[in-house]
Amino acid sequence: MSISEIHSQAEYKMKRTVETLREDFIKIRTGRASTGLLDHVMVDYYGTMTPINQVAQIGVADARTLTVQPWEKNMVAIVEKAIRSSDLGLNPATSGMLIRVPLPPLTEERRRELTKVVRHLGEDAKVAVRNLRRDANENIKKLTKAKEISEDDESRAEKEIQKLTDNFVVEIDKAVADKEKEVMTV
Repeated sequence: MSISEIHSQAEYKMKRTVETLREDFIKIRTGRASTGLLDHVMVDYYGTMTPINQVAQIGVADARTLTVQPWEKNMVAIVEKAIRSSDLGLNPATSGMLIRVPLPPLTEERRRELTKVVRHLGEDAKVAVRNLRRDANENIKKLTKAKEISEDDESRAEKEIQKLTDNFVVEIDKAVADKEKEVMTV
């Protein structure tokens, strides 16, 4: 493994960490309707647990209402039950083949709890990025020990990895700040 391979591997994994953080942020309810809110809801589809978006069409009716339209008539009650029993605290209402999911407004207390969750997720992402930095630096040290690179190359490579880490930590901080602002906006 070369320095550039170690660098690009670390960069790829750090990028994935930030993407995962953003995906986690989508699931945090801000009072605004987003189809991503239901992404992790699983439905019992003929004995197989299936993501809701594979058995129904999910749409946004307005700023505070999602619509879910199962593709099969016999799935309406099952999909409604799956949404109700999810950890999202939603109370869907069915009319014919259409399930309406109103999003209740968030209380100030709940908004503060959500900002704590956002900060915690951000901190976890930073820890993951720092662990990736440590792994990359260990791989660079192995190359130096095996006399494949000089100590100057090792020092330069470690500085590059640190620069990469700093950039991703700044990106994580920005994502956390943006999400906190979104959560606290009434």
